[in-house]
Order: sequence, then C-alpha cells, then structure tokens
Amino acid sequence: MYTLKTLQPGDEAFLENFLLQHADTSMFLRSNWREAGLLDQGARFQGTYVAAIADATMVAVAAHYWNGMLIVQAPVHLTEVVQATVAQSHRPISGIAGPATQVEATKQVLGLVKRPTQLDESEILFSLALQNLQVPLALLGEVECRLPYPEEFDLLSQWSADFNVEALGHTKTSDLILSCRRDLEARQARARHWVLVFKDTPIAYTTFNAWLPDIVQIGGVWTPPPLRGKGYAKCVVAGSLLEARSHGVERAILFTNQENHPAQAAYQGIGFRPTGKKFGLVIFSD
Repeated sequence: MYTLKTLQPGDEAFLENFLLQHADTSMFLRSNWREAGLLDQGARFQGTYVAAIADATMVAVAAHYWNGMLIVQAPVHLTEVVQATVAQSHRPISGIAGPATQVEATKQVLGLVKRPTQLDESEILFSLALQNLQVPLALLGEVECRLPYPEEFDLLSQWSADFNVEALGHTKTSDLILSCRRDLEARQARARHWVLVFKDTPIAYTTFNAWLPDIVQIGGVWTPPPLRGKGYAKCVVAGSLLEARSHGVERAILFTNQENHPAQAAYQGIGFRPTGKKFGLVIFSD
C-alpha cells in the first residue's frame, strides 16, 4: 500500500533522503528545492511536489515547476505521482526531464507521445570525482577562466541564445535573447557561470544548472563555432570545476547528446566517464 502526499515546508529532509538514493538523475529536483523551498507560488525555481509514500518511506516523486518543466524521479508509482502533480499544479507542461525510461513513460501516461517537440533525447550521463580532474595545461597560463564582467553580457546573451538554438531546438528571437540576459544576471548574482578568456577576449562559456554542497551539474557549455576544436571547452569546464572543488564540492555530472562526439571527447579529456545511465530531456514545441 502507498499514499500520495503533496510536499510542504518541513518535508525537505524527507525529500532529500529519497533523492540522495538517485543523486545522478535528481540534480534539478535537489537544486530547485534548495533554491526555492517547497512552496509553490509561481516564483523562479518553485514547483508543486507530489510524493508516493510506502511504509513511511518516500519511494517516488514528481515536481511541476514555474517554467512548465515536469521533473520525475519515480522508479515506482510513476503514473500516480505524475497525474497528481499535474492536476495540482494547474500549469501547462513545457517539457519533461528525469531518468530516460521514466520520461518516456511519463509521455505515455499524460498522452503526450504525439505532441510536437523541439527536443526529445535520451542523453549520456557522465560523472567525475573532482579529485580526478585533469586540468588542461593551457589553463595554467595561456587562458584564464573567470566570472564574466557585466560589459560582456551583450556578447554572452548572444552566445546563450545560440546555445539554446543549437542544443535545445529553440528559435532565435529577441525574446530569447532577453530571457538569456535575465538568466545571465541571475547566474552572476550567484557566481555560477564562467567565461574563458584569451588576452581579455571571451572564447568559451559554461554554467552550472544545479549546484549542491556535494555535487554540481554542468550545463550551457558554449564555444563559438569558429573557435571549436582548440580545447577551449575543456578549459572552461575544468576552470569552473576547480572553483567548485575549492568550495568543497566532490563530484560533477553532466549529460550530453549521444551523437555529440566532440563534446564527449572534450569531457572525457578532463576525466569524465559515462555512468551507464541515460537522462531523458523533452522540450515541447510552443
């Protein structure tokens, strides 16, 4: 037997104890509740969380966030937690993320299999113990990895929009660039993004889309096409991880397209290894 429970302030430890059992595929869930708590008033990072409880133990959870993303970690009772979460959130579904098999099952449960998507992928999950980080030699003198300067935000907003087009299937519009600018400003306030520079000229960018005391998740890695193949992505990611390691973070994870062999080679070049798990990411067309 099990019961469904809408999580409320006070349930944080209960949720965290469950998510820690599935840490590699729960980064968005863990990071978002830490950022915004368990109330859902529609603010950034907030969401409605519904869990399945069996024998006083949480065994599944789904969350539907402010931006429409539905995130699942439901090895059992997926149908029930997904349906209850969407029913309670009263917001449209813009996408789904979580363990790849669960994302596919969620599409079936919600009748979204035939809904048009701009992205629908089962991505390779990589992990790295930061004590094993292999630091590129160029990072020791030739190039510098640092927090962006505000005067670089115009350029980085364009880069971020280009990333969203290339990696996530968005269309480049003035609204997208403005949204990217707001994201940059939020990351700047938390010091969660980095630019790689050569003689003060930006050449690559990265961010953490989830940061926890023990583990970070890398996202948004971008090198402009004319500058690719020079090892800059390795340098900017390694630089960001050196910073995280200095704050006591012990591990990093990321997920990438199965066909993106250059990215896979770059990440493996600084020590990342496939976990054998797949992360599902669906973004529906507007």
